[in-house]
Parts: sequence; structure tokens; C-alpha cells
Amino acid sequence: MANLRDLKKEIDYRLEEVVFDCDMAMCFQPSKEKEIFEVMQEAVAVRNALFAKANNPAEPHNRSLVRKHYAALRCEMAEAYDKLFEKLSGINK
Repeated sequence: MANLRDLKKEIDYRLEEVVFDCDMAMCFQPSKEKEIFEVMQEAVAVRNALFAKANNPAEPHNRSLVRKHYAALRCEMAEAYDKLFEKLSGINK
């Protein structure tokens, strides 16, 4: 990982992608607005949880554990946002 700032930017970028896709889905399917809005709220909750984990590593003075923490956080981020995209795709069928 390059640095914490890049990780936070990536978390925000993925949130923006989910929100943008949700906005587009609302434009094309206004009848499913409530379900799509729930996905948006869930995405914001995921973003806040990931930021909290990024700002508070378990052992901040042990570089090895910090790197492992951030590597695990990247994997968790990818999985969480992938699930949100899948959920949105399921709503749009």
C-alpha cells in the first residue's frame, strides 16, 4: 500500500461509483427508488465503517501488523462494494 491517503481516496472513489450507478438506476427505474435508495444508504454505512477501520489500526506501532491490517482492509473493501454492485444489479433486473 502506498499510503493511507490513497486508501481513503479509493474508498471514496468506490462510494462515488456506487452512488452514481444508483442515481442512474433511479432515473431509469423510478418505481424501484426505495430499494435503490437503501443500497445508497448501505454504501455510505460501508464507507464510514471502512474509514473507521482505516483510521484505527489494531497495533499502530507494529509496522508488520499495520500492513497486514491495511491489506485485509483492501480485500474487505473490494468484497463489500462488489456485494453492493451485485445487489444493485439484482434490483435492476
